[in-house]
Amino acid sequence: MNILLLGSGGRESALAWKIAQSPITDNLYIAPGNGGTGQYGTNLAVSPLDFEAVAKVVDDKKIDMVVVGNEDPLVAGIWDWMRENRPKVLVVGPSKAGAQLEGSKDFAKRFMECHGIPTARYRSFTAETIQDGYRFLESLQAPYVLKADGLAAGKGVLIINDLDEAKKSLREMLDGMFGKSSATVVIEEFLSGIECSVFVLTDGNGGYRVLPVAKDYKRVGEGDTGPNTGGMGAVSPVPFADAEFMAKVDERIIRPTVKGLIDEGITYRGFIFLGLINVQGEPMVIEYNVRMGDPETEVVMLRVASDLVQLMRAAAEGDLGELKLEENPATAVTVIMTSKGYPGSYPKGLEITGLETVEHSTVFHAGTKRDGDRLLTSGGRVLAVSSLGDDIPSALRKSYDSISRIAFDGAYFRRDIGQDLMK
Repeated sequence: MNILLLGSGGRESALAWKIAQSPITDNLYIAPGNGGTGQYGTNLAVSPLDFEAVAKVVDDKKIDMVVVGNEDPLVAGIWDWMRENRPKVLVVGPSKAGAQLEGSKDFAKRFMECHGIPTARYRSFTAETIQDGYRFLESLQAPYVLKADGLAAGKGVLIINDLDEAKKSLREMLDGMFGKSSATVVIEEFLSGIECSVFVLTDGNGGYRVLPVAKDYKRVGEGDTGPNTGGMGAVSPVPFADAEFMAKVDERIIRPTVKGLIDEGITYRGFIFLGLINVQGEPMVIEYNVRMGDPETEVVMLRVASDLVQLMRAAAEGDLGELKLEENPATAVTVIMTSKGYPGSYPKGLEITGLETVEHSTVFHAGTKRDGDRLLTSGGRVLAVSSLGDDIPSALRKSYDSISRIAFDGAYFRRDIGQDLMK
């Protein structure tokens, strides 16, 4: 197969690494890719949101399947556009209607409510109903959770401890803090527990496979302090996500989600990301995403033992049949190396050295670019240093040893990834 992978981050680097291993992959193209994805295929300077340009690549490179890495093209309707304009080409991802599970927090909450999927109590508000929003906040206990309805580049969620500050933030969000994305704001009851990420590949006809479970670390500072980021590291498997817990996830969340999409006539052939929280042993949904997570993909791909391309092709065709998804029993970790200042402002164009000395880890590129023979930083999250081991400590030792061999000015990483799971 000739495959086109859309995206440019660490998630796409890990997907490219896995896709390139498949015996049924003939040629892999990544649009636009980054400074590391070129070792798995051919980078193309094409925006995933330029559907006409994507179609030209499909035609020129005789693409059989498009794998959509990030959410923006899915929410913009690339599945529907391709179905109408290039109907013979398989697309791994949901229709525009299905992508609303991530594209609209209000839609996702209403979907969960309709199909009996456990989630936090909530209500949605606009500028016209802001007084009702204030009263709803008053009915809740601190902390208060406010979410922009639309996509906000991972920055649209506020967790606030003070009621007056929560009211002020609601007003600011509705006044355009996140542009059009916060024209509607979802206010949720706060749930206390430990989070994990469950990934499901579904064929849109009731068939699905559950990928390895992961846990990511969002805060920039050690001890889960400081501002939220796109993710500072991840671990898989997750000790508390045992057979009993996952049986509850399957029965109460995955099956009703898959069935609910079918019942509503929504075509969904791709990955469903379930952001879950374990509340005293009971799984509840915090959010849906409509693609793989980042940096979780950088550990999940290390643990998928099956041919991912075969599975994705079957899902995109609408029939996973009897295909198995086997897991590597080893433990995988990833530690993110970031630019100094991230998630605030940070420099770009810093030279990265030492990658050729890494022996026991797989380094997935995120914010990197090539300048001739030089590898330079181009983003806040730069590298995902990923390793397998018998347990969390042994895998972490490999990643931290590899990090000690890699250098760029101001490089930062958390030294406590996975520590909470070892207690």
